[in-house]
Amino acid sequence: MTRLSSLCLLAALVTLAGCASGPAKDETAGWDAQRLYTEAQDEQAAGNLEKASRYYEKLEGRAAGTPLAEQAMLDAAHMHHKAQEPAQALAILNRFELRHPTSPATDYALYLRGLVSFNDNLGFFGLLNQQDLSERDQKAARDSFEAFRALVVRFPESIYAEDARQRMQYIVNSLAQSEINVAQHYFLRQSYVATINRVQQAIENYPQAPALELGLYLVVRSYDALDMPELRDDTKRVLLQSYPNTTYLNAGLPDRSRPWWRLW
Repeated sequence: MTRLSSLCLLAALVTLAGCASGPAKDETAGWDAQRLYTEAQDEQAAGNLEKASRYYEKLEGRAAGTPLAEQAMLDAAHMHHKAQEPAQALAILNRFELRHPTSPATDYALYLRGLVSFNDNLGFFGLLNQQDLSERDQKAARDSFEAFRALVVRFPESIYAEDARQRMQYIVNSLAQSEINVAQHYFLRQSYVATINRVQQAIENYPQAPALELGLYLVVRSYDALDMPELRDDTKRVLLQSYPNTTYLNAGLPDRSRPWWRLW
């Protein structure tokens, strides 16, 4: 009986303690939307990203349907982008598109979506990265291209449109370079037919890309290795007509220790 009484007393104390503590107090309960937004920005500036995210999420509901809520979502997505958290940024942008399909900030949302996917592969022009976009997974590059394309098509006069166009061109060049990288891999393994096919695929999909200069040279070498002199010479003429200053015919394959995309 004594033991049973002790257990009952303990259970009662635990229950009482739980009731006494109650739910955690919401420190933002008395804040209006503007203060909540300001506090979120301050926490973000201070590097308290978890707390800033929590404030932005509260603001989404508390100021729903207002321009401030839209701005909060975009700021939160940008914050996660800068923190190299693409999944979180894209999740917020997805919500933004669903909740605010006619927002005047849609052009920026598309631009930010393009940046998030772009940087998921490579920083712009790869200046701080040791790996070329063309040597990595291409899905995010294509997602980035589609976001930039939607921006340019829907909002051609947007202040973000010109930068989006430049990034689209870079992505196209990188995708072409990816095809040529694969073709060169086949060539070095003496898979000459596969080399030719891959270069032809790149020519069809990316006819203006700089990487095609190397691609045509690989085709010249492949036809030579296959003992097909007429096709070799025809391709050489195309190479010289398209790239009259090409150095590949004299210098051979480039040094792969120095990536094509490095500016210095």
